[in-house]
Amino acid sequence: MRKTIAPNTEPHVIAVGPHELEFLPEVYGAEFIDAYEELQEAQAAKGVDLEDLEAADPTSLRKTIRAVRVFLARQMLPDSAERFLRLDVIVDGNVLESFQDADEAAAFAAEHPGAQVQDALRLPVRSTATRPGASPVDNLNRSRRAARGPCTGMARERVRWPSVVDRAREGG
Repeated sequence: MRKTIAPNTEPHVIAVGPHELEFLPEVYGAEFIDAYEELQEAQAAKGVDLEDLEAADPTSLRKTIRAVRVFLARQMLPDSAERFLRLDVIVDGNVLESFQDADEAAAFAAEHPGAQVQDALRLPVRSTATRPGASPVDNLNRSRRAARGPCTGMARERVRWPSVVDRAREGG
């Protein structure tokens, strides 16, 4: 019996509101595993257990969320990755400068009184598996457990989960 596997040639497109993010048609070799290993190392270095986010320090959690964005961006086409990772330094609603690196953005913001760093591409805040009365972090953990399955890196639930953490951080 002969089977043929045809690699995908068209990008995967995920629409989030008016924004479209294009993901690589295929990830070859160890690229996905290398990116995932970097994500795990980043979260471990910051002491964040993604299975128990309620115990996480907000500063460490923000850095872990950034590591998740970097991981996802490595699976995207270059234009989408640039847009997805861009950080704006903002004062009084005006963008002073944009960066790809979070440390550079933070250093620039520190030199400008009142400046804040925020993701240029702000995504909606939702949880895909919610339970009435549960905290956003608890709902996030439930979403992540429900999303487990084959490790493709493209599950919609996993693309959305960082924004849920943002809401939890903001008290929403």
